[in-house]
Amino acid sequence: MQVKNLSISGILVAIDTSANLVDVRDVFLLLKQSSFVDIYIKSLNLAGEAEIVRVEMEDEHILIGMEFKQISYDADNLLYKRKSYRKNMAAPGQFLIKETFYYFMTRNVSVDGIMIYINQFVEVKVGMVTEFKFDKLHLYGESRIVWFEHDADGGTLIGMEYQHMEKSGLPSIPRFYHR
Repeated sequence: MQVKNLSISGILVAIDTSANLVDVRDVFLLLKQSSFVDIYIKSLNLAGEAEIVRVEMEDEHILIGMEFKQISYDADNLLYKRKSYRKNMAAPGQFLIKETFYYFMTRNVSVDGIMIYINQFVEVKVGMVTEFKFDKLHLYGESRIVWFEHDADGGTLIGMEYQHMEKSGLPSIPRFYHR
């Protein structure tokens, strides 16, 4: 993905289709679900949410015009000094530890990991590999516990790094591309 134009109100990006990783059909399937996307441009410390307002073809590129809805230019914010952008998101899921399922709510997610909150005390260890699943998003996989803390209310906050993740049933869930 290449930034073609950037302004205070939006961005125009071009996706090269010559490698056959994505095509116009993929973009329109994504748009059927939602016209909003999360963006993160590391070199500019620019992160937030944008709405797709235009999609067109130009040679072997898909041009996507987006209008910023919520955006942060805060380079000093610790959130953006991490390895990858993290989106605050509350979504329910299940977590398997020692043959017991625990229900959790996510606090934030990224392409590398996830932070979850379990509303009860759970005995875990750093480095422990566990299984998780999100029925609503049709995602499941394994993650390694990187850190955890128990709060005063008896709950457990856990930071995990993905080890393996699978998508099932929804082929149009977007993929993350790294350059």
